[in-house]
Amino acid sequence: MDAFFAAVEQRDFPQYRGKPLIVGGEPDKRSVVATCSYEARQFGVRSAMASSKAYRLCPQAIIVKPRFEAYKNVSEVIRSIFYQYSDKVEPLSLDEAYLDVSECELFGGSATLIAKDIKEKIFRQTALTASAGVSYNKFLAKVASDINKPDGITVIRPEQGADFMATLAIGKFYGVGKATEAKMKSLGIHNGLDLRKLSVAECQHLFGKAADYYYQICRGIDEREVISQRQRKSLGSETTFETDLEEIADMLKQLGLLAVEVADALAREKLQAYTLTLKVKYENFEQVTRSKTLAVIIDGADEMLPVIAELLSKTEAADRKVRLLGLSVSNFVETGLKKKSMMLQQSLF
Repeated sequence: MDAFFAAVEQRDFPQYRGKPLIVGGEPDKRSVVATCSYEARQFGVRSAMASSKAYRLCPQAIIVKPRFEAYKNVSEVIRSIFYQYSDKVEPLSLDEAYLDVSECELFGGSATLIAKDIKEKIFRQTALTASAGVSYNKFLAKVASDINKPDGITVIRPEQGADFMATLAIGKFYGVGKATEAKMKSLGIHNGLDLRKLSVAECQHLFGKAADYYYQICRGIDEREVISQRQRKSLGSETTFETDLEEIADMLKQLGLLAVEVADALAREKLQAYTLTLKVKYENFEQVTRSKTLAVIIDGADEMLPVIAELLSKTEAADRKVRLLGLSVSNFVETGLKKKSMMLQQSLF
């Protein structure tokens, strides 16, 4: 995600938009910048910088305290989008993750088109931008994701990997900190090509346990797999509206679109569900949820629509403006499992 915490603040509070914004502690205390808007970055402000230094660089900046619950809520929406494309998702933080889309059949299996679609869906559902790096291994994808920020996408193809690494500044190597960067530069190693000139033995002598990693990575080789940390509990979709909704008919129309998205995701995951949950966020950011567990399985939008109307009627949506609507399903059973269970039951009788 692009300047994630700051972007959420600017989305939720229009008075911050277009202005240098710092999310972190007060400058008169021993605190640091959690993140900052791109407007603040123009003054040299960076994440992890002391708040006092950030304030000196940009005294006109607006400083706000982090709202981690808000960021976590958005992160959950983003991750639910990731899982619509792959089971292999490895989160690095609230706003970043690796996805292995090797087995995704959408868009003819094109990782680039999948990345574009994910970016578009994130924007539609959260009103926030993301940047993507597309490549054949984790290291290159990570580096590529930072190249065209904000709202960018960078593709590094297999035949480009070695040449790309040759010109990459050593300080841009993922995992190379300031101390290691200084050591390498003192040895005349300024980019991947310089590092590639070292033999395995020389790498081991200079860098010890990290030698194999450096030897491989400067050649564009990274065999690490994406390690999934998912345990699917729910699956959903939500949308934040540019203009708050006031009419129930408009809300039901939007929820119908969300129901189709959720049903499509269920089909891709080969899942069916028993529980449907509606989320409503009012104009003042107050949020409520309403759930219902059915006696029959949910595997399509048609089963959701009458339940959605019932759940919406149990909120104050008819009397209050609504800025966000969300829909999720849970209490899963795999497609076909119910049918097999029924067949077994019939055979027993």
